[in-house]
Amino acid sequence: MIWRTLNRTFDLSARGVIMGVLNITPDSFSDGGQFLDPAAAVEKGLQMVADGAEILDIGGESTRPGAVAVGTDEELRRILPVIRRLREASRVAISIDTMKASVAAAAVEAGAEIINDISGLRADPGMAGVAARTGAGLVLMHMRGTPRTMQIRPEYSDVTAEVAASLTAACDEAVSAGVNPECIAVDPGIGFGKTMEHNLTLLRSLARFQIHGRPVLLGVSRKSFLGRILGLTDPVTRDGPTAAITAWARQHGVRIFRVHAVRHNVHALRMMEAILEPE
Repeated sequence: MIWRTLNRTFDLSARGVIMGVLNITPDSFSDGGQFLDPAAAVEKGLQMVADGAEILDIGGESTRPGAVAVGTDEELRRILPVIRRLREASRVAISIDTMKASVAAAAVEAGAEIINDISGLRADPGMAGVAARTGAGLVLMHMRGTPRTMQIRPEYSDVTAEVAASLTAACDEAVSAGVNPECIAVDPGIGFGKTMEHNLTLLRSLARFQIHGRPVLLGVSRKSFLGRILGLTDPVTRDGPTAAITAWARQHGVRIFRVHAVRHNVHALRMMEAILEPE
C-alpha cells in the first residue's frame, strides 16, 4: 500500500506511521493555547519527531465540538511561521489541517506536503484543485455538519455504510478533479458528528474503510468518548486508551495514526506489528 505526498512516498504495506498533532490555537480541546508562540510550537514539533512522529499535522483553527470558525488571515498568521521554521529545522513530513483551499495552498508553498481536510471536500470547492495542482497528499475525513453543529443529535440509519459511502464519493470527486489516487488517504472521522455508540461501531468496522485500496487514517487521540467510557475528565489521562486503540486499529488495517502522545503510540504500534503475521 503506497501513499504519495508532495515530496515522498510512504510504503504502508507492512508498517504504520504516527502523525503528531500540533495545534496552533487558543481553544483546542486538549492543548489549546500551549503553542501559540511559534518558538514553543516548533520545539514541541521537534520533540514529537524525536519521539517517532513521521508526520506533523499543524492546525490553526480548532475543530473541537462547538468551535467557531476563524478567518483566513488569522489562520495563516498562526500556521505559516511554524511551518516555515519546521521545514528549515527538520525533514519530517508536514501536514496542514484546514478546510480552506487558500490556506492549504499557502501552507504547501511554505513547506507542507499533505492537506488534511476534515470536511472531505465539502467546505471549500477549491480544495481538490489545490491538491491536484500541488501534488500534495490529501486526507479526506467524514464529518456530519460543521464543528459548531456536528454534535447536535447526530443520527444515522447505518453509520458504517453511510460513512463509507461518503468517503467513497469524496475520493471519486478528488480523482475527477485530477488528484492522483495514490495521494489520497481516508479518515472515518471518529468524534465528528457521531455519538459514543457511533464511534464504537466505526472502530469495530475499520476494515470497511479501505476504500479503493487507500490507506486509512484514524484520529481518536484524547477524545471525549474515551473519557465517558473510562471516567477520565482530563484529556491527558486518555493517552493510555488512545494507545490501546492504536494497537487495535493497526490489527484491523489502519496505517496512519493521528495522536498527541507520540511515544506511547509508537510503542503500541510497533509492538502490535511485531505480533502480527508478516504481510
